[in-house]
Amino acid sequence: MDDISSESDCTKYWIDWFLGAQGNEFFCEIDDEFLSDRFNMTGLNSEVQYYQYAMDLIMDSFEHDCDDQTREQIERSARHLYGLIHARYILTQRGLQKMFDKYKNGDFGVCPRVLCNRHPVLPVGLSDIPHSAPVKMFCMKCEDVYNPPLARFATIDGAYFGTSFPFLLFQAYPHLIPNKNAPERFVPAIFGFKIHEHAKLARWQNSRRLELMQRLQSYEDEENGRNK
Repeated sequence: MDDISSESDCTKYWIDWFLGAQGNEFFCEIDDEFLSDRFNMTGLNSEVQYYQYAMDLIMDSFEHDCDDQTREQIERSARHLYGLIHARYILTQRGLQKMFDKYKNGDFGVCPRVLCNRHPVLPVGLSDIPHSAPVKMFCMKCEDVYNPPLARFATIDGAYFGTSFPFLLFQAYPHLIPNKNAPERFVPAIFGFKIHEHAKLARWQNSRRLELMQRLQSYEDEENGRNK
């Protein structure tokens, strides 16, 4: 994520600057109501240095005098704090709606797997613990994760999106879930004849996947029966 270029940029319309900075295209705007609710910030004051100053900066109410070094640390803390809040916000109904809109607009890109036919992807974290791993891209069609296509996204912390976000989004918008039949596979062949071991492995993987889907469907049917 880019550094803040000037004092005026970071003290006026900070969120607009942050969202417009190159490399921050995956983030959505957090509502003022969410930011103003102290319950939503529970525990963050112990995770972020200069927490209150960073929050003031995000809320465009920063009026403190400090030296350049301290100011730089506060700016860095504000970016980190926004990311941690963002991970919580996108799990809310309003946050999911905003990320749904970005998904439909193709803001997150498409799956690099050829046989997924440019299926759209979602950002996902491999860990909910900050500084553990950078953000990855999840494709619901092949159910795999990939590195972001551009280097500027490689420094975004995966914890700013979390491990649960994509799956909550698909729960909220089930019509986005692609056909759950076995995904199209590339089968190695020599002069049109399948290579035995690879073909055997592909058949086994497909049969296991089908078995798992049948078990999940059976479990859902049982749960629905109990709730009636």
